[in-house]
Amino acid sequence: MDTTTDAKVFKHLMVLNLDVSIWSARKKLSPSDFGGARLPPEELASLGSKKICNPEDLRVFGTLKSRAVNMLDRIGIRFLGGWGIPESCADEVIKELKSTHDEFMKAKQKFLANYDQSIEAWINHHPEWKSIIKNSVVDAGYVSSRMGFKWQLFQIVPPKGKFIHDGLKDEVSKLGNTLYGEVAKTAEDTWRKCYSGKDKVSHKAISPLRSIYEKLNGLSFVEPCAAPIASLLRTAFDHIPRKGFIEGADLLILQGVLALLRDPESLVDYGKSIIKGKTPEAILQGLIQNDSAICPIPADVIDLSEAVSISNLYQQQPIDSLGLW
Repeated sequence: MDTTTDAKVFKHLMVLNLDVSIWSARKKLSPSDFGGARLPPEELASLGSKKICNPEDLRVFGTLKSRAVNMLDRIGIRFLGGWGIPESCADEVIKELKSTHDEFMKAKQKFLANYDQSIEAWINHHPEWKSIIKNSVVDAGYVSSRMGFKWQLFQIVPPKGKFIHDGLKDEVSKLGNTLYGEVAKTAEDTWRKCYSGKDKVSHKAISPLRSIYEKLNGLSFVEPCAAPIASLLRTAFDHIPRKGFIEGADLLILQGVLALLRDPESLVDYGKSIIKGKTPEAILQGLIQNDSAICPIPADVIDLSEAVSISNLYQQQPIDSLGLW
């Protein structure tokens, strides 16, 4: 990555650090909790922890944290211990974080208001262990101090000097590989959850692909091949019918695109081929024809155990060109 590219990245990339803390509701077990019972020495075994509150009462906080993390993963890229996000998406990101923050604080207020009753209910649920729970109960003020939802958003301005920001430059140089690695992971999860073994899918199955498109498009300043890959996805979306199940040639297009997205090296190769002049339409045509010279599709994309395979379907019926050729 050259100096010009570095400058472009620093100009368009913002860094967000998410800081969400959730009270664990756990305390370390002590020998006294067992009423003098003989225990093995610490060099042999260590005591675990005890839950002093019902974990279900705290589940909402983990859910809200996961929502924030998933949103940042969808839009941004892991960078410097947080996320690098496009400056153009900063307002959207902060809006979603504020919404989640407000839900978190509302849930925290509700939890603290019912804290004493929650502890009492937990004790009543485990009456024979009442003493070891009561001995570890902390007050609501302590719990409140252990629960928070905040973030820091900033932009990087490298210091002047030839060697001062070499380490930062190294991190920026890894952004492209990180981006493609994250896209590949999402594509792999999408394949497993939505496409594997399916001969038709609903339009909900396109949603993860649209998220990948938005991520590549938003972070196109990070790596040159991101924009052409996004254009391939955009072209595929344009040829999928707006209603009904997606099957046949339309499904094969999405399966083939997913095959590319799951393989970072192929992804870069096809991005480069588009930069050199190959059109997204030509690549999609290769997906439909399963032409390995144009676009190889891994064996697991087409389930050969099906009674009527997709390739046989194409031999039996003419395929609509969908305007691709």
